[in-house]
Amino acid sequence: MKLILAGSGALVAYLAWQSRGWPLIHDAPIMHYIAWLIAEGALPYRDVFDMNLPGVYLMHWALLSVGGAGDLAWRLFDLGWLAAIGGLLFAYCRPLGALGAAAAAALFALYHLSGGAWRVGQRDFLLCLFLLLGALGVARSLEHGGALLPLLGAGVALGAAMTIKPQSGLFWFGAAAVAAWSAWREDRSAPGAAGAVLGAGLAVPTLVFGWLAWRGGLGPFAAIFTGYVLPLYSRVGRVAVREALGWYVYGWQLWVLFGLLGVLAVLGSAPARAEVRRRLALLGVAYGWLHFYAQGKGWEYHLYPLALFLCALLPFAVARTPAGAWWGSTLALRRSAALAAWAAIVIVLGAKGVEALDAPWIADKARRVAAIARDLEPFAPPGATVQVMDVTEGGIHALLRLHRREPTRFLYDFHFFHDVADPRVQALRAELVAGLAAGRPAAIVVLRDAWNRQGYDRLGELPGLTPLLDRAYTLAVEGDGYRIYAKRADP
Repeated sequence: MKLILAGSGALVAYLAWQSRGWPLIHDAPIMHYIAWLIAEGALPYRDVFDMNLPGVYLMHWALLSVGGAGDLAWRLFDLGWLAAIGGLLFAYCRPLGALGAAAAAALFALYHLSGGAWRVGQRDFLLCLFLLLGALGVARSLEHGGALLPLLGAGVALGAAMTIKPQSGLFWFGAAAVAAWSAWREDRSAPGAAGAVLGAGLAVPTLVFGWLAWRGGLGPFAAIFTGYVLPLYSRVGRVAVREALGWYVYGWQLWVLFGLLGVLAVLGSAPARAEVRRRLALLGVAYGWLHFYAQGKGWEYHLYPLALFLCALLPFAVARTPAGAWWGSTLALRRSAALAAWAAIVIVLGAKGVEALDAPWIADKARRVAAIARDLEPFAPPGATVQVMDVTEGGIHALLRLHRREPTRFLYDFHFFHDVADPRVQALRAELVAGLAAGRPAAIVVLRDAWNRQGYDRLGELPGLTPLLDRAYTLAVEGDGYRIYAKRADP
């Protein structure tokens, strides 16, 4: 066990050091850009059409206010957040011994670092800190006779999680149910225990959505979520789990091994002082699976909560057999299998991490962002607006670097190319073209590759856009994977 832990620690140290130069890339610049817009006076959902919850924006806003939008600040934030999760995992698993607790923390750190630069600071990764705080609070309360303060802390943490990803409400309810069930078994007030978790869980959402309502954004938020996100976006790009696992590097190997580790953790006995923590970790595994399945997009970072709680089960899987137990030989075999599975996971994650350190597509995207910003600046002086037709290929990141706003509230263009017969999507299309005609941005940047529609010719599907481009714009730059249309001097 010590040898595997030493190998895990060495890999974590190596990958963390080699990742020090990872750039701000992919999804994170979009959240940074929204945070910058908010700092400039924009109102989420009214001025920015996006599917995320306001807690995400506020976290990025806080980071921008403290560290700015540079690569180093983002890297330090990510490593600091990872260290905080690791510390909580150690505390959560400590009743099973320091070695097991350190193993859980190291395994999650290795899982995160093996993902590469694009998974840095992903929302589901940020969520893990609050989920673990919630589980730890409930566990400590139950271990101390239903102490109220840890239950309240758990509720606050899980409420904060729900301002990042609404699916975390499933774990909030589950944690409240565990607290109530344990209280009932010990002749304490089950409603009181559940009420403490559920009531405290309303605190952060009340503050966040209260801020949004005070700013006037609650109505636009409700309109986007009820008129677009739930009926339309939730069905876009759904894939089967089998297909999704085939996308990931070593996906099948890794998740079969993780699943085996989880099963072995259930089969063994746990010290009485740690049983409640195993139950909560198992609840977390069930939630993590639902978290991934419910979102349905198959994106690898949606697996973070599942990975978190499987890592929390590692010490249970590799725990030593109780001395003198008649089933000792069986449990010893189980432990040997768990150690082998753990070692295999470390090897797979190590290989995945080394491969992801210098992924060519990350470097290509970073170069594209720099090129777009360089080519766009002459056509869009400070104060000018620029419309980007993109998702994550670098156009929005270039606007963040240049500090240029868009004339419409649309950050992405994938909204316009699904459910095209639906009147709600047709209304979004009309709003975009009308906004461009009225706002006349200094430039329109079109990225060739988009999430759900490839090629520049997709613009021809938007009624009224091609005539506007022909009449008022000229193709000024033909870059590698992008075009810049500049406004004519005399449209």
